Amino acid sequence: MGPRQFRIIIVLLSLLLFACASPPKGLFPPGPDEPSATIYLVSHGWHAGIVIKRADIPADVWPQHNEFPGAEYLEVGWGDKDYYMTPDPGLGITLKAGLLPTASVLHVVGFTGPVTRYFPRSEIIGVDLSIAGLERLCRYIENSYARDESATSRPLGPSLYGDGLFYLSRESYHVFNTCNAWTARALREAGCPIRPVGNLRIDTLMNNVAKFGSVIQSRP
Repeated sequence: MGPRQFRIIIVLLSLLLFACASPPKGLFPPGPDEPSATIYLVSHGWHAGIVIKRADIPADVWPQHNEFPGAEYLEVGWGDKDYYMTPDPGLGITLKAGLLPTASVLHVVGFTGPVTRYFPRSEIIGVDLSIAGLERLCRYIENSYARDESATSRPLGPSLYGDGLFYLSRESYHVFNTCNAWTARALREAGCPIRPVGNLRIDTLMNNVAKFGSVIQSRP
């Protein structure tokens, strides 16, 4: 077995152990008299984006959110670099993304106005988080960024839509670590009762999040 194959096995085993862990206790749901913040899960048909109100993000967490000063909300997605950044990916890119560990990116889009107006044709689920849970979620996003020698996360290019940017992620994309599994891990970090295992598909993810969230807008 070569070094590359050994590293892949170690990564897969680590992800499996991490995926089976329970969410942090005492974060979700927020108590009736406890301050809370609402995030939104938006379905794009093959992956989901997490929408967070920028004013709710703690000042000392996720510094990249300051690169969108005019935005009311930020939508964050994660996925395979080549597939995500190619407007019309071919079969080769699709197969590579599904079968091999590949580089990944974060897709961050800033917008202003109601979430339902910006995504009028998407299924949207609202989830109320405790302030501590929201901070953990934002730190999870921050820790997904790749950084250069100066500890800086530099944009790779403009987003697929709207006013946004792509950033290189430090994580690897593969069949056991899909965009929807990444999103499920982010929600679990916030204390939500969800695990990446079994949430590799968008329909499964949205159905499971609807069990503890509120459906704001159904699929058309």
